[in-house]
Amino acid sequence: MMRRLMLLRHAKSDRPDNVDDHARPLAERGRRACPLMGAYMVEQGLLPDLAMISKARRTRETWELIRTVFPKDIMQIDEPRLYDASAKAILDVIHETPPDVEALLVVGHNPGLHELALKLIRTGSQQNLSRLQQKYPTAALVVIDFDASKWNVITESTGQLERFVTPKSISSGLSGLV
Repeated sequence: MMRRLMLLRHAKSDRPDNVDDHARPLAERGRRACPLMGAYMVEQGLLPDLAMISKARRTRETWELIRTVFPKDIMQIDEPRLYDASAKAILDVIHETPPDVEALLVVGHNPGLHELALKLIRTGSQQNLSRLQQKYPTAALVVIDFDASKWNVITESTGQLERFVTPKSISSGLSGLV
């Protein structure tokens, strides 16, 4: 059985004065990127069965703007443990995913998402892996497929990088490089 993990870094956020990191909103650039990523996900059939969202304001705003373009409601869990989480902590949360969920979307933060993606990937497009190793920009989406019967058996170096897309690669037509 296949499991598909989609890791989405929150869109570009603002840094207003006197606002706690957890409460930072999206910047205008981030607000523009979200519908683009959502439309890409719909067009490519990358709809999750479940979305786990960090409780930080910028991740919640990213999810809200992306899901508005989805043709159906997606089950959502607001997950406080994803905020400022390490790769291991994020994987621990993923391991708790119910077995009936085949496609999981995690909306979170760097550096944890970046480190997790690199740890999980064993194979995939060398070009996409090289791009991912260099940088995991805001609003970027990593899709990793696993041959696994349950989420709790996913371990390091067992995934296949299915694609790595950024708002820039989509808007410039580079998303065909998946």
